[in-house]
Amino acid sequence: MDMLTVILISVGLAMDAFAVSIARGVTIDNQGRKAALVVATSFAAFQMFMPVIGWLAGLGLEELIMGIDHWIAFGLLALIGIKMIYDSTKKEDPQIENNLRLHTLLTLSVATSIDALMVG
Repeated sequence: MDMLTVILISVGLAMDAFAVSIARGVTIDNQGRKAALVVATSFAAFQMFMPVIGWLAGLGLEELIMGIDHWIAFGLLALIGIKMIYDSTKKEDPQIENNLRLHTLLTLSVATSIDALMVG
């Protein structure tokens, strides 16, 4: 794989983390630079380690899932799509948390880097 391909894949994988960090930054009131640094560090760490974890898992599970890997990807995407459709039919307004909790930060970090895990 040449360097241009690696750079383009990296930029593509980072776009969701970029969008979520902007959206999260808009909703955090009076948290300042400390919250921005915590979010950036968490997103960066997960974006850095998830491909390595995916690569290591792929080495160990290659023989086991090689024949059904496309069905696993289909199933995961179908579940995500069904959840999105279900959430869109709810009539209630979502509550936006104004502060940054560890649970929220870890959930956002994993959610934005799960594609990096699959690429790894």
